[in-house]
Amino acid sequence: MKEHILIVDDEEMIRDLLSSALQQDKYVCHQAANVDEAFVILGKQQIDLVISDIMMPGRSGVELLRDLKKVDPDIAVLMITGLSDMNTAMECVHLGADDYITKPFGINRVVLTVKNLIERRCLAIEKKNYQANLEFKVMEQTEQIRKTMNELTLTYDSTLTALVRALDAREKEVGSHSERVMNYAVFLAKKMGMTGKELDELAKGSLLHDIGKIGISDNILLKPGSLDEDEWAEMRRHPQVGYAILSEIKFLKSPSEIILCHHERFDGTGYPKQIKGSQIPIGARIFALVDTLDAMTSDRPYRRALPFEAVTKEVIKHSGSQFDPDIAELFLSINRNHWEECAGKRFV
Repeated sequence: MKEHILIVDDEEMIRDLLSSALQQDKYVCHQAANVDEAFVILGKQQIDLVISDIMMPGRSGVELLRDLKKVDPDIAVLMITGLSDMNTAMECVHLGADDYITKPFGINRVVLTVKNLIERRCLAIEKKNYQANLEFKVMEQTEQIRKTMNELTLTYDSTLTALVRALDAREKEVGSHSERVMNYAVFLAKKMGMTGKELDELAKGSLLHDIGKIGISDNILLKPGSLDEDEWAEMRRHPQVGYAILSEIKFLKSPSEIILCHHERFDGTGYPKQIKGSQIPIGARIFALVDTLDAMTSDRPYRRALPFEAVTKEVIKHSGSQFDPDIAELFLSINRNHWEECAGKRFV
């Protein structure tokens, strides 16, 4: 493709001289006697390089340069100046001119300079296009990675939910106890201002809280009557079993801490570590309360579901002992209708 060059000079002889020399090198030349004519041509034709005299009647080459770079920052510009006008030539370079030549000039020097500027412009445009394409490819790849990660997250969540439903079914749960407790915990945590990653970790910890029961024998887990002391000791191992299963999985490390501590009590009488107060992860303290809500409002093999009022009495009774008193106070301030919406059922 032939490059187009615009020669701007009030002296016709110079315009013709430059055009003749450049056309021999296969460039397409356009001529303008002043700045206004130059912009008329620029409005009609894509120009690769402008050769402009600095001193012209009317608007100067400096004004041409200043306006030209606003219109097309990629255009190459070669300024022509007299020996006495070097300061202006340097000003042009600061304004974006690529080079300048002084009068009187050798025509071979002009042709060589034009060739170098055209090559430099082509390389600059190639680099700019490469960077633009690279940025687009990076954005495209980033979006694909984000999409893949979202799909993986959905797959993880679906797999975990399926596993938990199987465990709940093993214990003859009506509906999904683990999913209800997760909904309760997330609802209460949002009321406390929890967001983002911390909220997501609470949701996973709540959903998977009984994962350790996979290591408890059916003879104990499904025993219809009361457990003896040895059986209770075995049953109380399930938080540690769950922690051991999940703590080595990177994205479940924090939820596994909730699983380990979900049977701890605020006064330190829980298990397995007998920690108390703020030593218990906030997620486990939230869980302890909503687990009681679900246990009391759900049917059990040994009793029917209890009314919501029984739950509130239990929370009041054990605030500060079993439950974090601040969380208990917030729980009691929430209307039962909100808890029923989380459960997807009406309480008795």
